[in-house]
Amino acid sequence: MSQLFGTDGVRARINTGAMTAENIIRLALAAGKYFLGQRGDTSDGRPPLVVIGKDTRLSGYMVEAALQAGFASIGMDTRLIGPLPTPGVAYLTRTLRADFGVMISASHNPHYDNGIKLFGPDGYKLPDEVEAEIAGIMAGHIPLAEPERLGRARRMLDGVGRYVEYVKTVIPRSMRFDGLKVVIDCANGAGYRAAPDVLFELGAEVIPMAIAPDGFNINADCGAVHPEAMAAAVVEHGADIGISLDGDADRLIMADEGGNTI
Repeated sequence: MSQLFGTDGVRARINTGAMTAENIIRLALAAGKYFLGQRGDTSDGRPPLVVIGKDTRLSGYMVEAALQAGFASIGMDTRLIGPLPTPGVAYLTRTLRADFGVMISASHNPHYDNGIKLFGPDGYKLPDEVEAEIAGIMAGHIPLAEPERLGRARRMLDGVGRYVEYVKTVIPRSMRFDGLKVVIDCANGAGYRAAPDVLFELGAEVIPMAIAPDGFNINADCGAVHPEAMAAAVVEHGADIGISLDGDADRLIMADEGGNTI
């Protein structure tokens, strides 16, 4: 693990390198120690809190459990959101006033890879120098919490709904979706619930694709890695527009009514 953080967080084949349970716990301890040190007098008595979201890979359960164990060991509470687009995790990190947030995803990579992306309390990706400091903390001694100060975990059931409502508020009222036929390919990934819901609630006629994740089919012949599936569906259904998301739903490829990617 000579280079822990890459351009988009930590990423590797699951159970190798940085993405073993042991190293994930160690990363959680290091990140927890760093952000506990940033609290100062700004916490208003709130217990330390970290928000954890993920995409739909089978390995996400293992990574989530390892992170939760590490954060609890150092005295941080966790809110487990489950599958949600990366921007949704960033949004909830900020609105829940968490100390930081974590997205478990390897984006457009195959199911056997996974990764960890950290957000600051403002919902933005950590600067390189902060990631470097966390990597340095991993190499040293990290004191654990006393038994009475261990963190607690709680699963958050309305994360998708909160994010859908937020996205609707940032769409200008002048932008009309009524009568618009939209193909949305969710890549069997993190956006499989939120993306169709947003479009439907805005009034569009929605033709969803790849919304049945099974832990292994994320990005498999679908999504932004394979936009040809979406493009063909646009032509087949006579849709006005097509959208293909990547695995964590923070990037997309679009097609016009003729199935031409744009």
